[in-house]
Amino acid sequence: MRFALQHSVRPLLATDIAVIAALRYAAFFSDGKRSLDEDAAGLFDLLRGDGYEAAFVAEADGRPIGTCLFVRREIAALHDVTPWLAGLVVASPYRRLGIGRSLVGAVEHHAAKVGCGKLHLYTEDAEPFYHALGWNVTERMIVEGDPLILMDKAIG
Repeated sequence: MRFALQHSVRPLLATDIAVIAALRYAAFFSDGKRSLDEDAAGLFDLLRGDGYEAAFVAEADGRPIGTCLFVRREIAALHDVTPWLAGLVVASPYRRLGIGRSLVGAVEHHAAKVGCGKLHLYTEDAEPFYHALGWNVTERMIVEGDPLILMDKAIG
């Protein structure tokens, strides 16, 4: 049996960007669709934004170990909906310890705070995880030969 890891979730800081961009790059962009520098620049843009969009960082033992975003637009979105929970990733040694759940909770709390009524996300294989958190399947599709699921959740 695994137990929840003592961790905290907080807003992204500029000092986190190199570590978080590397984590995101390895999880989502190592196929070359987005460079590490492009992703880091996108995270800096979130910090300089109007406060509606947000990035959250999970931290344990003083180190960033995961992240999740609340954004107006998903990269290469196939649906014209907004806003999105995007980019949930936890470093592999820290998975299945409650960190992803905490990050999703932080995004949902922020969404409610800024007046969001519904959130959307894409997942390839984490439907059970999100379903356990109250998310619903909106559409199942095949994109470039791979399954993709659009999910949503009413907020507030």
